[in-house]
Amino acid sequence: MKKKTWIILIVIAALIAAGVWFWKFRDEGSVVILQTEQPHIGTLSTSVTATGTIQPVDTVAVGTQVSGTIKNVYADFNSTVKKGQLLAQLDKSLLEAQVQQITANLQQAKANAVYQKSNFERQEQLFKVGAISRADYETAFYQYTSGNDNVNGIIAQLSSAKRNLSFADIYSPIDGTILSRSISEGQTVAASFSTPTLFSIAKDLTKMQVQASVDEADIGNVKKGQSVTFTVDAFPEDSFQGTVLEVRLKPTTSSNVVNYTTIIDAPNADMKLKPGMTANISIYTKEVPGALIISAKALQFQPDSVLEQIYKVQSDGMEPPHGKPMHKGAEKPANAPAMHADSAMKTKSGLVWIKKDTSIIAQPVTTGMNDETEVQVLSGLNENDIVVTGYQQVSKTEAKKKATASSPFMPKRPGGNNKRNNPPPPPGG
Repeated sequence: MKKKTWIILIVIAALIAAGVWFWKFRDEGSVVILQTEQPHIGTLSTSVTATGTIQPVDTVAVGTQVSGTIKNVYADFNSTVKKGQLLAQLDKSLLEAQVQQITANLQQAKANAVYQKSNFERQEQLFKVGAISRADYETAFYQYTSGNDNVNGIIAQLSSAKRNLSFADIYSPIDGTILSRSISEGQTVAASFSTPTLFSIAKDLTKMQVQASVDEADIGNVKKGQSVTFTVDAFPEDSFQGTVLEVRLKPTTSSNVVNYTTIIDAPNADMKLKPGMTANISIYTKEVPGALIISAKALQFQPDSVLEQIYKVQSDGMEPPHGKPMHKGAEKPANAPAMHADSAMKTKSGLVWIKKDTSIIAQPVTTGMNDETEVQVLSGLNENDIVVTGYQQVSKTEAKKKATASSPFMPKRPGGNNKRNNPPPPPGG
């Protein structure tokens, strides 16, 4: 009796184990899920990326024309100054002594000139009556004119000395903000060989510019007036707008890479941009607003035998324009030719597949601009078409999870801004 009970228990346990295995580990089979999209209206653009440095539009280096010791400094970093405001002052004692010395020399020269004039008039009268020779007369005339010329020369020296004395006061040449101060009180500055820079003043920090280094491979597409967006590390969430002002012709070479300096206007009304910041720049070389857009992988998709077992594939004998079919919406092969900006606007023919009920129908299209991610459709599609971009084979359980996740009764996550479909406003907008 006990033996029979044990056999029954073993059989029941085996049945339970078989049921658990069937429930947990059985082959559920797979389900094919089409990846589709609908054409949408947006702005398509191609861009050139670069890095650059933010700088004030106009910066003035304030120096000194005379040597001396800094006596007083009246401005510091970040100070706002006005044109003609006193910034610093050199010790004037030596310059004032020089002015006094030349003034004394001038008085002597004037006294000598008065004496030489009187002597010449006296010698002239004696010469007229024949009391002296012509040589004595000419000597007196020479001393008279030399005395006058000496006075004029010392007057010029005095003017120069007074001018140098005035240079001891350093004034601001423009309205602006002090970016740097290179001096301190008691410091000696020497202007013998080159003018030392005492202050650096930015004219208007609400108007900045970006000096971008653009690679020689991209510079051919960059032109004046193109719109620009850039970001800085200090404000990673903010996108700043700008406009290309000029492309400078002088190249710079670094590590055998030739770059061209491109100047970009960058308004700074909120004063977030500061001199010296590094900007990550996108220059929009071509823009097509109001374009009908599909993803580039839609043109590369080609249905295979898996889909032919589920859907009715209607191609009417058309072959994909790129030759060999690409399955499952595969990405562009690595050896495919790169898309250049010059050819981005050329009209091309293509083939996409549209889903209608249980059919997948081949649809020829004419395409325009291609940024290698999205493609402009010129003809062949409208916004109501459902375009197939690929498919996935998943288990039935995963298919149910995806269906639940995409249920219209589930809350949706708010969508973010699409930079590609929301390019920067045109210059001046």
